[in-house]
Amino acid sequence: MTAAAEGSPPLALGRRRRSSLLQTEPAQGFALISPTFLYALVLLVVPILVVVAHSFWTQNYLTIDRSFTLENYRVALTEPIYRDLLMRSLWISLLVSFFTVVMAYPIAYFISFHGGQHKGLWLFLITIPFWTSYLLRVMSWRVILGYNGVLNSGLMGLGFISEPSTALLYNTSAVVITLTHAWAAFAILPIFVSLEKVDRSLIEAATDLGDGPLRRFLRITLPLSSPGVIAALLIVMIPTVGDFVTPRLVGGKDGVMIANAIQAQFSKAANWPLGAALSVTTMVIVTAMAAAAVLIIRSAARLAR
Repeated sequence: MTAAAEGSPPLALGRRRRSSLLQTEPAQGFALISPTFLYALVLLVVPILVVVAHSFWTQNYLTIDRSFTLENYRVALTEPIYRDLLMRSLWISLLVSFFTVVMAYPIAYFISFHGGQHKGLWLFLITIPFWTSYLLRVMSWRVILGYNGVLNSGLMGLGFISEPSTALLYNTSAVVITLTHAWAAFAILPIFVSLEKVDRSLIEAATDLGDGPLRRFLRITLPLSSPGVIAALLIVMIPTVGDFVTPRLVGGKDGVMIANAIQAQFSKAANWPLGAALSVTTMVIVTAMAAAAVLIIRSAARLAR
């Protein structure tokens, strides 16, 4: 009895400590995010690890040789066809990101600063085109850019052309135009949220100190909204590199991107290790580009201040 009585206080103290640790904010926060973390781990990290593992193997007809090799990466980085496709994809992604943000920023600025009580309505109207299928919107741009004679009929009726033409189709420009429209709303929303957080009193103070509209924008509004610009760039840049539907439908031979080559390796060519190496190479390069873009924008924002 004496030993039990002497041992019970430390045991009770240990239980109280464990209970207090479980009630702390970090523990409660971890318990809250742990299901989401496990979900992301299973559905995101594990497939990426499988792809990385495949990139170091080789395929002999229908069998996978699991012997370690870097041959797939040599082919992905040195073969002209894959190197050119990767460079073209990165260039298209940069163009789409730039044009999308340049077009999205004025719209987000207008809604944030001049939308008044109708901000929700403006945002609602922006999302209307996205009620339809992505594939349907791509096919619509294929029609607009001249396929099947819709644009050509109008131009022929006005006397500008004498016969149908597909000059606006099957090239890099068609891919850039279609992707810019497809991702416009995804750029407008984060920029709008960032602009909503800009303290209006800072702009009023700059006005009182004699700054003009352009100077106020460059020194206050644009630097403070840079997080939204960065988010928009990342949201647009990363998915567009991996798009293979749009290049296939409106790009033609001149608009083919690296994702089309990867898709071919997993279907027609049936060389999964090479397709995995192309995927990993693209992911690494895009990650490096995104990090460089973030650093450049943040440095520019600090200099502007």
